[in-house]
Amino acid sequence: MSGIGIMTDSNCGIMPAEGTAYGIHVLPMPVIIDGETYYEGINITPEAFYKKQADGAVITTSQPSPGDLTAMWDKLLERYDQVVFIPMSSGLSNTCQTALILSGDKPYRDRIFVVDNHRISVTQALSVLDAKLLADEGKSGPEIKSILEREALDSTIYIAVDTLEYLKKGGRITPAAAAVGSMLRLKPVLTIQGDKLDSFAKARGMKAAFHTMLNAVKKDISTRLAHLKEQGCLKIGIANTAMDPVKLETFKTEMKENFPDMELVYFPLTMSIGTHVGPGGLGIGAVRSRRN
Repeated sequence: MSGIGIMTDSNCGIMPAEGTAYGIHVLPMPVIIDGETYYEGINITPEAFYKKQADGAVITTSQPSPGDLTAMWDKLLERYDQVVFIPMSSGLSNTCQTALILSGDKPYRDRIFVVDNHRISVTQALSVLDAKLLADEGKSGPEIKSILEREALDSTIYIAVDTLEYLKKGGRITPAAAAVGSMLRLKPVLTIQGDKLDSFAKARGMKAAFHTMLNAVKKDISTRLAHLKEQGCLKIGIANTAMDPVKLETFKTEMKENFPDMELVYFPLTMSIGTHVGPGGLGIGAVRSRRN
């Protein structure tokens, strides 16, 4: 055995089969559809997921079971001295808390290091890739955990929801509010600053919602993230649920035009997020990254 293994969950937007290319290991998140459990990137495709969602299937999310989590740790510890696990933010899922508890027991104590750096989607993916770079530089598990948690808030995310149907199904808005919002073509804009998902604004139509998010990201970059921009270690990101490819490319192009001196990173929003957001959702943001 040697070295440090880097592990995450599929909420980062990287699927299990794609992890090898990045030198990381990805735990698939479960989604429960009409009572049957599926795993992202394992036994259901995004196309099949959104087809079932459109057909009215009852879909809920769940955290990975303790058994699935420890089984992956056991396998990785056969290969690595230590494993750094970077799940989605503890404010958005109980996976992180469960992992922290399990990592304190033998045989995982002092070998499994669980990072809560308050990330999801593109920002989570880039922290995972940062962890891989730090491991390649010879940093230990505790050192990587400390660095990522210290830099946890060096990111910003805004998400626009194209349909209110799934927020209503999840009980996050009332049926009456959903009906009024749909009639007025209102698109909620949500924000993640740290580990909580909060309401940010409402816009009339998806294009207006995108520009609301764009202006918010610009403000964050010019204020609290300005020092990272000056240091050249800030990237912008974009992610989406099922969306017309032409529309997505239009949003990407506008992002590049508005941030011509910054790298644009793309990963899809996963099924766990799509359960609550539905198709047509769009997220943009900015995040610290060590990747050149």
